[in-house]
Amino acid sequence: MRVIGLISGTSVDGIDAALVELGGTTHDLQAHLIAAQTYPYPADLRDRILAIAGGAVLSLADLAALDDEIAAVFAQAAIALATNRPPVDRIGSHGQTVFHRPRSIGHPLAYSLQLGRGATIAHLTQIPTVSSFRAADIAAGGEGAPLVPPVDACLLTHPTLDRCVQNIGGIGNVTHLPANGGKVRGWDTGPGNSLIDLAVQHFSDGAQTFDRDGAWAASGQPDLQLVDRWLTHDFFQAPPPKSTGRELFGADYLSDRLAEAKHLDLADVLATLTELTAASIVHSYENFLPRMPDQVLLCGGGSRNRYLQERIQVRLQAAVLTTDEAGLNADFKEAIAFAVLAYWHHLGIPGNLPDVTGAAQAVIVGESYIPSRQLPR
Repeated sequence: MRVIGLISGTSVDGIDAALVELGGTTHDLQAHLIAAQTYPYPADLRDRILAIAGGAVLSLADLAALDDEIAAVFAQAAIALATNRPPVDRIGSHGQTVFHRPRSIGHPLAYSLQLGRGATIAHLTQIPTVSSFRAADIAAGGEGAPLVPPVDACLLTHPTLDRCVQNIGGIGNVTHLPANGGKVRGWDTGPGNSLIDLAVQHFSDGAQTFDRDGAWAASGQPDLQLVDRWLTHDFFQAPPPKSTGRELFGADYLSDRLAEAKHLDLADVLATLTELTAASIVHSYENFLPRMPDQVLLCGGGSRNRYLQERIQVRLQAAVLTTDEAGLNADFKEAIAFAVLAYWHHLGIPGNLPDVTGAAQAVIVGESYIPSRQLPR
């Protein structure tokens, strides 16, 4: 089966699209990446997504219009990737997260909202589409995230090495894969690129959206005392299962951290924020894993930040590589994962791990939309 996986993460950089040829089921899963591309959002649409994710209030009519507009851009990405290639059997679209509320006292069920509805994507592409991947896990009492660990387990488990697969998007999340199988663990580790990107945009008056290769941060010195203080936050101390998003590690959190770092120059602030991402990852391993890994495989946009990779390496007694070096594209691993989850949905295979999300049971994730005859637009 050929499936296109689509996702835009919390960094809202654009839509990652991956066309994957899939076979097998779980432990015999085969995933061959045929083509992949990132399609940037139009600037105005990205600004509006970031605004709503930052707490801007929309009317229901405007929210519905934004939902359809995001879906249309996702559909355009799928159509562009599929053009002049073998027929596509399914689309698996994670959509664009604009709000995520973990379980808490007073909120026994998590809540997570992804825009870019699957029905619109199916209609515009005329390809069966699976979306709303988090809903079934949340209904079963889970956090609805992270959902990628079962795919990591099938594609990246090593026969002799304990591995951590560390995704660094806007938010960081980890999958722990014991050698040759065993209990898979996973959770959100905290900020990935979110605070770094927001600070770069703030310091450059919008001229830059991220710190390429970590060069700006590398020119400064981190304030390790500040990092240690920031790591005392309740999120970092709480045991898994846990998930988070821009609702916690967003503009308000950054504003508070900048106030505490006002004695530092800009490069030192970026170095300190980058150190927080590195330190929170390693802190998470030290406190919540049964043992430290032999290898850490980075993926996501943060895997291209050389300075961040170096800081993780300094704090770990383990090899730090990227999933590229394990045979899985680091830039498009998340999109590949949602292609797999759509494939499993078609086969009736559960796509969550209760030990990871906190759900009461394994469930088939996603909702399927079959396109009807193309209607007039």
